[in-house]
Amino acid sequence: MICLISFRVLVFSPKIDLRSGYHQLKIRPPDIPKTAFTNKYGLYEYTVMSFGLTNAPAYFMQLMNLVFMDYLDKFVVVFIDDILIYSKTKAEHEEHLRLVLQRLREHKLYAKFSKCEFWIDEVRFLGHVVSKGGIAVDPSKVSTVTNWKVPEIPKGVRGFLGLASYYRRFIENFSRIAKPMTSLLEKDVEFRWTNAQQAAFDELKKRLTTAPVLTLPDQQKKFIVYCDAFRDGKVIAYDSRQLRKHEVNYPTHDLELAAVVHALKIWRHYLYGQRCEIYTDHKSLKYIFTQNELNMRQRRWLELIKDYDMEIHYHPGKANVVANTLSRKSYANMALGFMMPHELCEEFKRLSLGFLHHTTVAAFEAEPTLEQEIREHQKDDEKLQEIRELLKLGKAPHFREDEQGTLWYKNRICVPNVDRIRKLILSEAHDTAYSIHPGSTKMYYDLKERFWWYGMKRAVAEYVAIYDTYQRVKAEHQRPAGLLQPLNVPEWKWEEITMDFIVGLPRNQKGAKLAELYISRIVCLHGVPKRIISDRSSQFTSRFWEQLHDSLDTKLRFSTAYHPQTDGQTERTNQILEDMLRACAIQYGTSWDKCLPYAEFSYNNSYQASLKKSPFEALYSKRCRTPLFWNQTGEKKVFGPDIIQDAEQQLRIIQENLRVAQSRQRSYADIRRRDLSFKVDDHVYLKVSPMGGIRRFNMKGKLAPRYIGPFKILEKKGEVAYRLELPPSLSGVHDVFHISQLKKCLRVPEEQAPLEGLEVQEDLTYTEYPVKILDTSERSTRNKGIKMCRVQWSHHTEAEAIWERKDELKAAYPALFANQSI
Repeated sequence: MICLISFRVLVFSPKIDLRSGYHQLKIRPPDIPKTAFTNKYGLYEYTVMSFGLTNAPAYFMQLMNLVFMDYLDKFVVVFIDDILIYSKTKAEHEEHLRLVLQRLREHKLYAKFSKCEFWIDEVRFLGHVVSKGGIAVDPSKVSTVTNWKVPEIPKGVRGFLGLASYYRRFIENFSRIAKPMTSLLEKDVEFRWTNAQQAAFDELKKRLTTAPVLTLPDQQKKFIVYCDAFRDGKVIAYDSRQLRKHEVNYPTHDLELAAVVHALKIWRHYLYGQRCEIYTDHKSLKYIFTQNELNMRQRRWLELIKDYDMEIHYHPGKANVVANTLSRKSYANMALGFMMPHELCEEFKRLSLGFLHHTTVAAFEAEPTLEQEIREHQKDDEKLQEIRELLKLGKAPHFREDEQGTLWYKNRICVPNVDRIRKLILSEAHDTAYSIHPGSTKMYYDLKERFWWYGMKRAVAEYVAIYDTYQRVKAEHQRPAGLLQPLNVPEWKWEEITMDFIVGLPRNQKGAKLAELYISRIVCLHGVPKRIISDRSSQFTSRFWEQLHDSLDTKLRFSTAYHPQTDGQTERTNQILEDMLRACAIQYGTSWDKCLPYAEFSYNNSYQASLKKSPFEALYSKRCRTPLFWNQTGEKKVFGPDIIQDAEQQLRIIQENLRVAQSRQRSYADIRRRDLSFKVDDHVYLKVSPMGGIRRFNMKGKLAPRYIGPFKILEKKGEVAYRLELPPSLSGVHDVFHISQLKKCLRVPEEQAPLEGLEVQEDLTYTEYPVKILDTSERSTRNKGIKMCRVQWSHHTEAEAIWERKDELKAAYPALFANQSI
């Protein structure tokens, strides 16, 4: 393709083809015997250079270059025996043609008149159609590809891809499209032609028949290269390739840098010696020239990059849509090889005409650019008109007016107070797939570089705050909501108890049921309590448990849903007990159920800061006799009314100690919390938690929404709990929630937001499971290959599919592989 660069100035282009070019060269007599061949008529020798000799093409090409050395790349292009002449004007063309023909005559090289073409503005050359407008695919050559039958063996795939690759510069994302087919050419891979290969096969044929016209490079202008980003513009060439096996393990930074190096290598003939700009969507590459610590690979690539006169700029994919709107659009858009005349394109540009995706001229439509709209509405904004008046008097520093009459604040365009324009800017910078909901601070600083209006920062903050999707996925970075609300101190011993389960312990053979434990360990020893506090586990909310305590006249009090801190003292006791059992099992090497009585004894006879004594002493008003304190317990001789008086005195001391401890703990806890409250009829989001057995993106449920809703508040329960109006799909979930599980919705919805198909469980979790396998590959490491599967998970689209190890996935979800032969 190097020889086609010169056709930028082409107006007239004759094509001269030599008559049997090789046969016009004589072979030196000593070398004639080397060309001998035999047939049934005898032994023959070539006296002229024949086709098929190893060095024939190179020798003939060298001859043609020597003959036209002083004309090459000025107005002549030579490839083997094809000679092309390009000129700007008719008179210049006549002179060039005369010089070329004279040179052929001087060296006694003869052309075949029937194969020559003169006075044409379009020429077929090396499988391409070249004109002053650009380079297109030769339809006669493409027909071979489009008529290619479906390959049945790897050799057929290799042949098709080899021919199609010749035109890969016309096909955007060629390697990505061809990947299913190239995977069949890998070593030790079974040849299976599936729907994925057929789709790639058909898509390449389609792309070749609708290939665009590529513009010719202008050496007088600087070149711009976009790596891993796509953009409207006059395309000179597309290029892509698949990652090699060792490159799959590169970090992202090195992969992006490898794309830059690849572009510099394949387009060296365009870029070397020319001023060029590289645009990449990886921001850290901007600082590659100033980084102090580089690995050996990066240092090697940096030496290559420094050979070019270039700059690297950050361009976040298509995220900068608003800025692109203010820049000039591409007016060389074509379909099916259709090329608009240069003069017509310039006229369209002057009229700010955009292009629709059709193939006729009638598909054009006129639409003003964003900058034009802003300029027109600036005239109607009273505050901006006041600034214009001050600007005329020299009293508006930092403001300026350009030649078109647009008002600017420094290098930022002044946006008028037009709701539609401001919403368009905010929406493009926040709602589109190219921006993906940045926070208000980041969004403000992004827009600050290009736009200005009064109260812009507040407008950005309000827009972000009321956006529903952003509120459901944004992580909380504030202190937890809700101040600590301690439970009331009981009036008497064993009047109020708390219950909880420690889960995850190994199953033993002596497991007892909850009701049996309660009767034997609580009721028989200490009587029936008035109140029992527990969480909302199924054992505590069962109908049997409720009927049992209804008959015993015991009130059941449950902690707030999904907020175990409500019964924090029980959670803390469980933690201490778990540590004791763990230590006992490690030290004595016995099972946890055998250690449990010793852990219970140890805890009940340990000093508690809240009581300022051990639980045993608080209950019985004396120390427990132990091997360590056998003779130090003592017993008080108390009789009659003194017993009651002493018990009441001890109880008041314990109650006071508990109140002091609660006050101290509350002051400590509230330092790390914030006071927050809602009103009835407010709308709030409810926090949910994903769960699943497969690690995704090295995190579980990383792409899962953090909140669902919004839901309406029906009632306030206590100081920090609220009853919500839940939809029927959440009928199995308790409707009272602690305030830390809620987040306020700043925009009142017109209707209930859908739950996006999430099957939320009673504990506000939902399970993610694999839906189907989209693709497979093998990741090569130093010692072995690891088979990978690209999996689509529930509640996510195919675009969000991720790669998982096949062995781990098959072990966790064998049914997924039952109907798939992979």
